[in-house]
Amino acid sequence: MPNAVSPPRETSHLEPASLKKNGNTQAVGMEQSTLHRRGVGLRGVDYSSVSPGYTLVAHLTSPGTVRLIANDGTEAHRWNLLYRPGRHARILPNGNLAYNGVHPDAPRLFPLWQKYRGGVMQQIDPAGNVVSEHRDPMAHHDQHHLGNGEILYTTLEELTPTQAATIPGGIPDSEAPDGKVYADCIKHVSATGEVLWSWKAIEHLDPKIFPLQPHYAREHYPLINSVYPLKDGNILASLRSVSAVIIISRETGSIIWHLDSTVVAQQHCASELANGNILIFDNGTFRHRESATYSRVIEVNRSTKQIVWEYKDPHPMTFFTPFMGGAQRLENGNTLITEAAFGRVFEVTAEGKMVWEWVNEEFADYKGLDAGEIEGYFDYPANALFRAYKYTPEQIPWLKVD
Repeated sequence: MPNAVSPPRETSHLEPASLKKNGNTQAVGMEQSTLHRRGVGLRGVDYSSVSPGYTLVAHLTSPGTVRLIANDGTEAHRWNLLYRPGRHARILPNGNLAYNGVHPDAPRLFPLWQKYRGGVMQQIDPAGNVVSEHRDPMAHHDQHHLGNGEILYTTLEELTPTQAATIPGGIPDSEAPDGKVYADCIKHVSATGEVLWSWKAIEHLDPKIFPLQPHYAREHYPLINSVYPLKDGNILASLRSVSAVIIISRETGSIIWHLDSTVVAQQHCASELANGNILIFDNGTFRHRESATYSRVIEVNRSTKQIVWEYKDPHPMTFFTPFMGGAQRLENGNTLITEAAFGRVFEVTAEGKMVWEWVNEEFADYKGLDAGEIEGYFDYPANALFRAYKYTPEQIPWLKVD
């Protein structure tokens, strides 16, 4: 990168596989973590083009660690919170941290529920004090704090056997261990927890239009991984296990806009831009009519459904996360992207030039996090992040840096 500053090479992570001694080849130790070998921490920055500010990250396999990372890769602030991340954190216009933690007493529905559930929705002031909290033991994935104390979030409900039977597709006999199927709901609650609006997937999604894709378990339908309030009052949602992005009429609950699996593939993090377009992190798993997997970020014109901007790596398959992921359009026109499964966050310009890259250097597994059901699924130290957000210094006036 032009004007780039990279961190010193960390020789402790990579040593030669062998060396010559007295004419013989002797094996020596080598770092076994591919991510460590490729490099962690700050990988590069172009100070002439990067957006000023700090990137907020929540390490998913930590007990509850949230950090602000400066453009030089240093840690500017850290929160050590009571609950492990129930996906992500944000900073609100009032300066408070909006944090989604894992509910300590949520039911054990099915193994992967332990990976993506949430349920403790807190506002935390800069001094670390909890100033508000809303709890829902069935909440998961996206808990979108609106800044005025209200929260728009995804939650689950158990279906009746008759309702479950109406859902086509998925892996046969892959219901939850008790034979049950759960479906998504969206709730909008007030600062005091009063339900202001709610929506149930099973009542509004046409199963013929939104079938489970064949490689998905039937335990959870349709797996909403992001919800976003649009300027017109309607609700934007990303449905992973049916590969769809939809707009829900707040007035009627009906689907008034639908981007289908011919465009997106198990996508995440759909949001509205200032120009009304929709920004989406498109994961790319089982992409329509393509066998090679790669991730990308797309901007879609809401009226025409045409892709008007796209970022993918110049070598497309080197940017890919099979699940999770985030995209945020910044004030200077750059886009912050989270390659979630690998703890990688980077920033690109409108022309697709990379101007900042950082890889989470903290690794841990799920041991000790009350998630025994998935310790065997994910039995390796991971640095994964659900999604990251970046803030200008003016948006964090309380942050004091030397």
